[in-house]
Amino acid sequence: MKKVLLLTLLVLNIHQGIAAPKGVTASLKAKWSMTPFLLETSEFIGEDGNEKFWHFVDTVKELTVYKQGESVRSYYNLIIKKAAQFLTHLQVNLLRFALSMRSYSPAVHTSQQIASDEPPPEACPAFVSIHGQHSCSTKEIKKLLKAAADRPKPYLYKNDHAYPGVNKTDVPVVILYAEIGTKKFNSFHKVLSEKAEEGTLVYVLRHFVAKPKPQKVLLSGYGVELAIKSTEYKAVDDTKVKDSKTVINAEGDENDEVEGFLFGTLKKTHPELQKQLGELQKHLLESTNDMAPLKVWEMQDLSFQAAARIMSVPKFDALKVMRDLSQNFPSRARSLTRVAVKQEMRKEIEKNQKHLGETMGIQPGDGELFINGLHIDLDTHNPFSILDILRGEAKVLEGLHNLGIKGEHQSKLLRLPVNTVDDSYALDIRHPAIMWMNDIENDQMYRSWPASVQELLRATFPGVIRQIRRNFFNLVLFLDPLQEETIELVKLAELFYKHKIPLRIGFVFVVNTKDEIDGFSDAGVGFYRLLNYIADEYDLSQAVMSIVSLYNKVDVGETLSADTISGYLKRKYPKANQERILGADSEYDHKRKDGALFYRKSGLGALPLALFNGVPLNPDEMDPEELETIILQRIMDTTSAFQRAVFMGQLTESSDVVDHLMEQANVVPRMNPLILSTDRKYLDLTGTPIVDDWEDTTMFSYLESKDKTAVIIKRMKYFINSGEDGMTAVTVWVVGDFEKVSGRKLLLNALKHVKSSPGLRVGVIDNPSGKPSEDNTVLYRAVWASLLTQKNKVAAEFAQKLLKEEISQLLKQGTKMKDLGIQGMDLDAFEKKFNTLEVDFIRSQQMFCQDVLKLRPGQRAVISNGRILGPFGEQEEFTVEDFHLLERITLSGSAEKVKANVKQMGMKPKQASDLVMKVDALLAAVPKGEVRRDVSFKDTQSVLHLSPRENEVFYDIVAIVDPLTREAQKISSLLIVLSQVVNVKLQVFMNCRAKLSELPLKSFYRFVLEPDVAFLANDTTSPGPVARFTELPESPLLTLNMITPESWMVQAEHSLHDLDNIHLQEVNGVVAAEFELEHLLLEGHCFDLSTGQPPRGLQFTLGMSQDPLMYDTIVMANLGYFQLKANPGAWILRLRKGRSEDIYQIVTHDGTDSPPDAEDVIVVLNSFHSKIIKVRVQKKAEKIDEDLLSETSESKGIWDSIVSVWSTFEKSITGGDSKKDEGEKKKEDILNIFSVASGHLYERFLRIMMLSVFRHTNTPVKFWFLKNYLSPSFKETISHMAKSYGFEYELVQYKWPRWLHQQTEKQRIIWGYKILFLDVLFPLAVDKIIFVDADQIVRADLKELRDLDLEGAPYGYTPFCDSRKEMEGYRFWKSGYWASHLGQRKYHISALYVVDLKKFRKIAAGDRLRGQYQALSQDPNSLSNLDQDLPNNMIHQVAIKSLPQEWLWCETWCDDASKVTAKTIDLCNNPKTKEPKLMAAARIVPEWVEYDKEIKELLRRVQEQTPTPSLHKKAENRRDEL
Repeated sequence: MKKVLLLTLLVLNIHQGIAAPKGVTASLKAKWSMTPFLLETSEFIGEDGNEKFWHFVDTVKELTVYKQGESVRSYYNLIIKKAAQFLTHLQVNLLRFALSMRSYSPAVHTSQQIASDEPPPEACPAFVSIHGQHSCSTKEIKKLLKAAADRPKPYLYKNDHAYPGVNKTDVPVVILYAEIGTKKFNSFHKVLSEKAEEGTLVYVLRHFVAKPKPQKVLLSGYGVELAIKSTEYKAVDDTKVKDSKTVINAEGDENDEVEGFLFGTLKKTHPELQKQLGELQKHLLESTNDMAPLKVWEMQDLSFQAAARIMSVPKFDALKVMRDLSQNFPSRARSLTRVAVKQEMRKEIEKNQKHLGETMGIQPGDGELFINGLHIDLDTHNPFSILDILRGEAKVLEGLHNLGIKGEHQSKLLRLPVNTVDDSYALDIRHPAIMWMNDIENDQMYRSWPASVQELLRATFPGVIRQIRRNFFNLVLFLDPLQEETIELVKLAELFYKHKIPLRIGFVFVVNTKDEIDGFSDAGVGFYRLLNYIADEYDLSQAVMSIVSLYNKVDVGETLSADTISGYLKRKYPKANQERILGADSEYDHKRKDGALFYRKSGLGALPLALFNGVPLNPDEMDPEELETIILQRIMDTTSAFQRAVFMGQLTESSDVVDHLMEQANVVPRMNPLILSTDRKYLDLTGTPIVDDWEDTTMFSYLESKDKTAVIIKRMKYFINSGEDGMTAVTVWVVGDFEKVSGRKLLLNALKHVKSSPGLRVGVIDNPSGKPSEDNTVLYRAVWASLLTQKNKVAAEFAQKLLKEEISQLLKQGTKMKDLGIQGMDLDAFEKKFNTLEVDFIRSQQMFCQDVLKLRPGQRAVISNGRILGPFGEQEEFTVEDFHLLERITLSGSAEKVKANVKQMGMKPKQASDLVMKVDALLAAVPKGEVRRDVSFKDTQSVLHLSPRENEVFYDIVAIVDPLTREAQKISSLLIVLSQVVNVKLQVFMNCRAKLSELPLKSFYRFVLEPDVAFLANDTTSPGPVARFTELPESPLLTLNMITPESWMVQAEHSLHDLDNIHLQEVNGVVAAEFELEHLLLEGHCFDLSTGQPPRGLQFTLGMSQDPLMYDTIVMANLGYFQLKANPGAWILRLRKGRSEDIYQIVTHDGTDSPPDAEDVIVVLNSFHSKIIKVRVQKKAEKIDEDLLSETSESKGIWDSIVSVWSTFEKSITGGDSKKDEGEKKKEDILNIFSVASGHLYERFLRIMMLSVFRHTNTPVKFWFLKNYLSPSFKETISHMAKSYGFEYELVQYKWPRWLHQQTEKQRIIWGYKILFLDVLFPLAVDKIIFVDADQIVRADLKELRDLDLEGAPYGYTPFCDSRKEMEGYRFWKSGYWASHLGQRKYHISALYVVDLKKFRKIAAGDRLRGQYQALSQDPNSLSNLDQDLPNNMIHQVAIKSLPQEWLWCETWCDDASKVTAKTIDLCNNPKTKEPKLMAAARIVPEWVEYDKEIKELLRRVQEQTPTPSLHKKAENRRDEL
């Protein structure tokens, strides 16, 4: 082999002068300084709870002393080791991953930002802020605390770390700004934590690094794409660029197989031939990197061929092969065409695709990812949110693992459909206490209605209520006859009845329940007896009707009186004996108490009340005015549920509709908000106790919460009523002081319930009011002794006897316990046990109540399968019905399903019951996400399987992906990293598309993500994650795109080369691009509360307390969307001073960090996730008729303030010296020119365009450029140009909103920016803006164009010329779609247009354009020239004023004769000659060459004055060395 190799090398005739390898690298820095790993780790641990955070802080209080002596790597390992005391093995791996992504860096920097807003005292490594006063010394704390109460308390944020001392609200708040682990921190921490434990202050810690390192944080979690550009029209600048000194280490590139040679292996075995092997590799690559286009027949099968290649390698390499094929596809395509595809594999893929399409709607070519069955949408998720999902899942997976549940049982339990907490519980309305006014099924008046349930499916007009003879809709009114509101509600009921609304109406009258009472003194009782009398003697419906006529006699604002009733009786029924009906011994008094009893048992709130089909209406819905519409709306809403039930066959002709309704899962026997509330707390029952000794209280006190709970579970004894299988699905613990009446009552109720309910067990925990002693635990010890020594049934009876009040009185009077024994008891065993029971274990129980359940001594609580209810108030009752309801809710949540699964494991009843309780608590505590899907395949040929490591927690990951798609480029990298971070069971299904007609991918791609922090060989941290492209073909022209998470705003900060046109043939060495995460976006939606519409033109500002106006924005009409640029920190959102603040006020907001009704809206950005808020505003009362965008000219004062704000804002961004001091200039007197450019050539054109504009006008000019795509060199030099020519400029930027259809091609994105965001890019003060293409030369004063009358149109464009006849065949707008769409109108060119922004905003042109774009852009073939086709397509909705032809001349379409009068010349592409732009410019426009020279001279001077960028970048350039 060696000989062959040497021969090959000789043949190649290697010479020693080897050129440096070529390639491209891209890195992304944050804007803020490096944050210490220790602080990020503390934030990671803090997410598991405040207690853990402070334990960790105590462990590392002076850790930074090790920084000096240790290498960076060993200090990092030390931090991990310290963290591992608080984390499981899996969590440690997730921590490493989080640190490599710097996931918690924004959280640390947020605190730093808040500290800088304080601001910190000079030269202070740490300081405290006590109600606004600062100090650097612990000695001054006392002094500052003295007068603190007189100063206002500081604002505390949701994620502040408050020391877990005694919670008091009336003590001063001390905020410590310090760096954990430093000496200075420790001295402060000692003092403050002691004081916090005493309860003399609240101690809050915020991170603060006094001297942050100058380096910036290098980020990961994004993609970099090198897309191949079309070179049909040559558009590359010919200016030479110095090559960068960066070198690229091609280590770590595993794709080293070329034409069968494994170069990685060869270089290892022949180190002496490194250079020659490199040259051979390069030579082979050059000859094979064959970018020659493939024939259509060669493309057809590429996707299947890629899958076949991936499935043919050993499975541990398969993901790497997939990554290589998808990320380097353009240079791998040729070799794929030679791969053969097995027929069986093709068939299996098609079979699986059919199954996936039918069950989940997944089409061939789609890319989907599932983690433990949760669907991860890759459009919205990024590695940071995936890390959060992994952390959330870890809790459940580790819980199940600790409980010994493995394998398929784990995935079965995970996928159990846990019933989500239902907000709309219903009460059972089949109760005798309800008096029904009508019955739709049996009453005579509804006889003519059809009775079939199928009628529901008959079509009707929308809004029509179907009249069917069934009790579909039931309204029950709970009324007190004496309340004022009752009158209105009864009248409403009568209205429904009279109008034959298909609503069954029932009443429950809640009246006085005393026995000896007569109807002459109590109107309520009199009313009830009168009602009974009419119902008995005549009939019920007459009785109910008479209620109405009775109430008609009562005036509005009055209440019913006894006189009214007896008067009514006299008048209507003169023969009746009043005494016999209303008197004390009335014969018509039966069932009077039923209503009150039903009302009390139901647990409903204050009267009057209404239930619709059992569901209680909110108190605010009970207003009679509203109620009518609400009931009719409910009828409409529930109809669809009934239709579904009939359609699915759940409701048939023979069904009783009311029974069907009352058998639904949300129907409960009683309403108890405590049990039904959606905010639920659960115990962690997954601990395994190291000791199970609760007699040793000291030992018990050292255990952490979950281990204390585990000991209690292990030692608990139960009153059991087991089902047939001996198992119980619900375990209830009753906690209380049983020497108190309330405690005894609670336990008695629980025991009564156990008796009647199989499948339930009750355990008892004592929480005495004082320190546990023999005296205050007598009853509990007796119950406990009986549980230990007696048969279960006997123990329960004995306990019930003991809990009766008369028995406890006897005990108090000195009766001996043994004298209270009952039949069947083994008294000797009991007595022996009772007399020898120590109280130590009760001390442990009391400690458990205090530390874990957070109860004070003597407080009561109930725990059901780990869910804590309580503490109960002194007077609060928990009745037998409540226990029944609690059991119902627990079972229907997940307990029943968990029990069914545990049953299959074949365990002993006690262990099985314990396991059901533990698993139920674990699953129910998980926040309810989306449904977990079960994805299954037939898989021998088309699914890649990787098995997890045995006996460890594992994640079940399923990926469905076509190996040649953009999704595959991302998923392949993601899966490789995930499999390094956590233990995975992985299945990847090749979801290939057949019959491709074009290349599936046209780009090279890298996903920047690493599983752990990387170190160099000398133990220093590596420069950080970077995207490296090596082995790229040199012939194609490439453009670099950053593909970042949704809310990141990224810009190129440093690069010598043109990143829009990378041509490696002309580059020596490496194209290094450094990007910066300039902003994290704060996005939101804003609506006007009174109209429900977005307030168009409303402006928000965002700032810090020291600097309230840093960024601003305008609300769009589409979805009321707005976006503001921000960075980690605490921000204040306000309405813009001026018209916005004058007309509107903020009413409520959510997603923010301040209370919903606070005036100042505080928003904290502390992570890389998207932050989206909702704001609701309202017009001020006196401004109700004003319009934000009205034509009224704003007063000069506001204008000036806006101008000055914008100029300072602009200076801060651009360094542009905007000479605003003579800001008295008239508003009109400025020319606003907007342009976009990308790539060095277009930037060269742009400078020339600016010069030509400037030379032809005397009006001051202000240029607006889209910042998103400008190169670093342009941004560096523009300020010098502005200075020497005396114009103003501003860089504007906007991030493409996530809800607007995304473009993937850079050129199309730029086109989109030209047209789609005109209404939000510029401040409201700009009236008119002129867009001029970068490649245009202006020959006239653009002031003319600005002042041109647009005749009411929002914008003016020039039509395409018709005069050059030889181009007729290329005028696409003359035929087909465009000809018919435009009718007689002209097709306009988008190289130059003028926009009247006031009119544009007023008619919502921007929103209309975006709406139309959204509709059309879904079709990839529409809008081929987006910026031009869109306004032309919308010409009927948004008018275009056609500008005179001389405003735009371009050689392609206009004849030579008209050139003389041309006011601007555009360098259009010529589809006939395809002449390069640079040549065309010099040939067509003589002055272009002069301008070009002038600007080159200027740039040369600038370069001589300023040091070369590479010098002052030197410090950072080391970071490029890969």
